Amino acid sequence: MINKRGKSKTTEDNKIRKNEIEKIRKILLTQKEELIKKTQDTMLDESEFDKDDLPDEIDHASFEYNQSLTLRLRDREQYLLNKIIKALKMIDEGTYGICESCGDNIDIKRLMARPVATLCIKCKEEQERRERIQEG
Repeated sequence: MINKRGKSKTTEDNKIRKNEIEKIRKILLTQKEELIKKTQDTMLDESEFDKDDLPDEIDHASFEYNQSLTLRLRDREQYLLNKIIKALKMIDEGTYGICESCGDNIDIKRLMARPVATLCIKCKEEQERRERIQEG
């Protein structure tokens, strides 16, 4: 289909999609930098604290709980960081925005909302449905 400018609609759609993907690349790079900085700050805070300075068992227990929570959060952040790195690699390879399950393009609105998405809405809903059945 040819538009008023004499270009095919798919060529124009691909150009728009590439522009949007470049915006997403910037978002991903910003998120990556923030996660790395946050992790470095957390590690610096922990290295400055000596749990032997805590006066009693309640303080020790509170410290241990907070440390456990911090480690869980760091695991989640590492998981997200890995997904961000994967998404950036896919952008570089030209495979970003393609559903890993069905091979269709992932809607740009979904990618803007969830830049690390690797499944289109239809496939993601199917995956979640299967997970609910397995859990139930």
